[in-house]
Amino acid sequence: MIPELHRPLAADAVSPAGEEVVVTASAAECAALAVRMHLPAVRSLSCRFRLSPGPAAAITAEGRLEAVVVQTCVRSVEDFPATVAERFVVRFVPAGTERDDADPDSIDEIPYAGGVLDLGEAAAEQLALALDPYPRAPGAALPDPEPTDAVATPFAALAELRRRR
Repeated sequence: MIPELHRPLAADAVSPAGEEVVVTASAAECAALAVRMHLPAVRSLSCRFRLSPGPAAAITAEGRLEAVVVQTCVRSVEDFPATVAERFVVRFVPAGTERDDADPDSIDEIPYAGGVLDLGEAAAEQLALALDPYPRAPGAALPDPEPTDAVATPFAALAELRRRR
């Protein structure tokens, strides 16, 4: 299955001096990413990669992701625009050579097969990681609770019984 944002690059096309590649999502790709990420919208996404070859066919990618998305506020349940700007470092490695490193501070490894990296999918994954899992619109507050009839609550009824004694 081809991902929503597919930008294949042959690993052997990365020169020993390194390469710089920019991935920019089209309007259709942004719409597909919004569906995938359960967002009201992805308005734009651009990711700049600085690729450097390493030992054992590994390629290190230093990236800068910039996106404008629409998220739903967890407090007001209203949609609002949010800017995502994230720097990251990942390492592309041939499939099957990934390390079993549980250290959260180590560089994330992205396996590739057939000698082809997918920079688009890497950008999409970085967007997913950079999104706020509990987004709040600026100035959002919880709605005021509706006033309740004091007698209608169970504790108010008990208090009323106690007063009658």
